[in-house]
Amino acid sequence: MIPPPEDPARPEEPLPEARVRRRRWGVSVVWVVPLVAAIVAGYLVYDRLREVGPTLTVKFSDGDGVTVRLRRSAAGIAREGSQFWIVRPEVGPGSISGLSTVLTGPYIQVVPGSGRSRLEFTGLERPPPTLGRRGLRVILATAHLGSVRAASPIYYRGIQVGSVIDNELSRDATSAHVDAFIEQRYARLVRIGSRFWSVSGLDVNVSLRKGVEVNLESLRALLIGGIALATPEDPRAAPAKSGMIFVLHDKPEEAWLAWTPKIPLPPPSE
Repeated sequence: MIPPPEDPARPEEPLPEARVRRRRWGVSVVWVVPLVAAIVAGYLVYDRLREVGPTLTVKFSDGDGVTVRLRRSAAGIAREGSQFWIVRPEVGPGSISGLSTVLTGPYIQVVPGSGRSRLEFTGLERPPPTLGRRGLRVILATAHLGSVRAASPIYYRGIQVGSVIDNELSRDATSAHVDAFIEQRYARLVRIGSRFWSVSGLDVNVSLRKGVEVNLESLRALLIGGIALATPEDPRAAPAKSGMIFVLHDKPEEAWLAWTPKIPLPPPSE
């Protein structure tokens, strides 16, 4: 079939125009929460890494060892001379300490050193006895230690002026050495000619003239031992220096008990 001829007078219909729609990019609410969470997590990781310091290994006698992670601000602790110990509750005849750890549990305490950088340390059995204290340290040598032990008091005229830090055998094992500490305020009481003797336990003397005499320095000395100190009346005697060795006698001589030197003491605040 042949199509009819087009009418030349009929106008042509306009062609349809294409509409271009621009796509608008937007962030869906679904992605906002994960994005914020990722940013916060990244900041926390960065902040954590910024605060992390060196890792130390501290060995204790009652365990294989403890790994300690320091903050960057405390990195100065990782030096030779630093002293570490575990704080635990301790109850003894001379003192009570560390009771707070009953609730919180044991924790590690440290006194920073000043040497070169170091990452391995050997922990102490107990806190340093002279922690934060100034004074004079001398050695008392005796053939038999008796009941003197760490924390035993040291007396001058019945007043405690120091305490025993520790005791051990001499290098040749011929005597026992007592590491004695005298508080800074009383350090000048110890001179070259000073005498030390044990006041541990009861000292009972029986005589016809005086009857029975009982000498007891204190109840604490009876429990944990004790040491007494006397200094002669010699103004020319030089003050003792740390590390000097004195003899620890079993009993005092009567002349020592009569010594009354005038030794000015600084005020308690010093």
